[in-house]
Amino acid sequence: MCAKKPRLRFTNQRAIILEELKKVTSHPTAYEVFKLVRKRLPQIALGTVYRNLEFLSQNGVITLLEGKKGFRRFDGNPSPHYHIRCINCGRVDDIPAPLKPDIEESAKIPCGYKVLGHQIEFTGICPKCQEI
Repeated sequence: MCAKKPRLRFTNQRAIILEELKKVTSHPTAYEVFKLVRKRLPQIALGTVYRNLEFLSQNGVITLLEGKKGFRRFDGNPSPHYHIRCINCGRVDDIPAPLKPDIEESAKIPCGYKVLGHQIEFTGICPKCQEI
């Protein structure tokens, strides 16, 4: 018999954080999400936003993107997809390209791991930085 997953409790704060994150495609940092949420919840603390983003990412509701130099960004779209990050400004965008699920099969053969998924991030220079 399979154990049921516990139902996620969505407080008003958590629901608003998720709503605001899903409104944008910019893959904001926690602080940027905090600034968005404060427009609706002026009393919310930055720590509350951090904790809720962490909770949502750990439970697969959103995606956490960890970059170099400790930059953490959040994506309101939890479905598998690829990203590209600008090496100048740190901007992150989605890449509208089909996933390569066969890459997981290729990875497990030589390393012996049980592959649970993959995350590929491309790097480049965004259009805005190219203008400079």
